[in-house]
Amino acid sequence: MQILLFTLVGIALYFFADWVLRTIERLHGSPLPYRNVIYFVIILCLALLSFELLQQFASIETVL
Repeated sequence: MQILLFTLVGIALYFFADWVLRTIERLHGSPLPYRNVIYFVIILCLALLSFELLQQFASIETVL
């Protein structure tokens, strides 16, 4: 069950990071240089944060 949850969150993060990058580019007015690196940083930060929260939530659930 945990693998399915992590997979679904990963898919959602993929689309959310793409939306964030496109929003930043729209505010900037043109495509950003090193777009792939910026996308990687966005999705990495979101993944680390969300997966840590999921692991903490899962450990709280097992205690209860």
